[in-house]
Amino acid sequence: MKGLLIFLFTIICWPIDHVLAQADIHYSQFYESSMLRNPALTGVFSDNYKFSGIYRSQWSSITNPYETIHMAGEYRFALGRNSYDFFSFGLLGFMDEAGDLNQKITSFYTSINISKSLDQRNNSYLSFGFIGGYSQYSFDPSKATFNAQFQNGFFDQNNPTLETLPLPRMSLVDIGAGVNYNVSPGNLNDVTYIIGFSGYHFTQPTFSYSRDYKYIQNLRFNFNAAMIRDLNDKVLLQGQFNYARQGSYFELMIGGLAGYKSFTAFEDPDYTLYAGVFFRYQDAIIPTVKLKYKNTSFGLSYDVNVSTLTEASNMRGGLELTAVISGTYPKNKGYDKKTLCPRF
Repeated sequence: MKGLLIFLFTIICWPIDHVLAQADIHYSQFYESSMLRNPALTGVFSDNYKFSGIYRSQWSSITNPYETIHMAGEYRFALGRNSYDFFSFGLLGFMDEAGDLNQKITSFYTSINISKSLDQRNNSYLSFGFIGGYSQYSFDPSKATFNAQFQNGFFDQNNPTLETLPLPRMSLVDIGAGVNYNVSPGNLNDVTYIIGFSGYHFTQPTFSYSRDYKYIQNLRFNFNAAMIRDLNDKVLLQGQFNYARQGSYFELMIGGLAGYKSFTAFEDPDYTLYAGVFFRYQDAIIPTVKLKYKNTSFGLSYDVNVSTLTEASNMRGGLELTAVISGTYPKNKGYDKKTLCPRF
């Protein structure tokens, strides 16, 4: 029984310098999960709406793969016909399943954001975001095995376990907030800078499968930064940085993408092809490619594990797929484009 509790606690609280804890899922293409990165990034894009999906599978070379499915939608609108300020809201849900006991996290969040224009040319915005959500944790106790089920040299699932199993599910409520600043200086607006800070788990909820012990979920603080620059009509660069700390553990990610755009005068490019690499400190090197066709994009990345698990994983970490669709309502074309936001 003690071994089972330790195993379950390890799954939940695995240090974020390895996998950012099962309590706080993470992505290699972290720039595609804005609400979980900083709620003040909700709606910070140049269109009216955006829908995104993420699928991640990791550690299949060691155990049953840890799989995550993530869906999100964001919408933004101006606060008045002649206003250069914006209100945004978003909804997201994800399911994360891991390990031999089918440890599962199912979460739903909603986020709101207000972006305030800071100058007459509307080249800079200060955003304030808030997020709240509900999560349920569960596992399948029928898949647990115990020494007592081995009798006379044979294992029988029907043998009594002689154990009192922990609770198979628990739930918690979560609240977070963040601030973000983005600016596109100069006359050509060919470069955008973004910087932000956020915090999660302000309620510090208690959670545990144990009937006797409760653990307090540590606050998680997140610092995000990015730079997007057009070198010319065909080539752009995108740099990304993200730092998260929860308790005594942290995750540091840095990297970037180079994009090549098709170009037709006076028209938006039909496609942009990106390629680049990211690095998760003490954990993985992550080659990444992305194809954007008009308002739809698809991303593919793979974690090449370089942590202390290299010998067991054979450097095989995780596969991640992303899809994003964005758009502007026809009646708003040429109107909402006045806000110069990061082009993720």
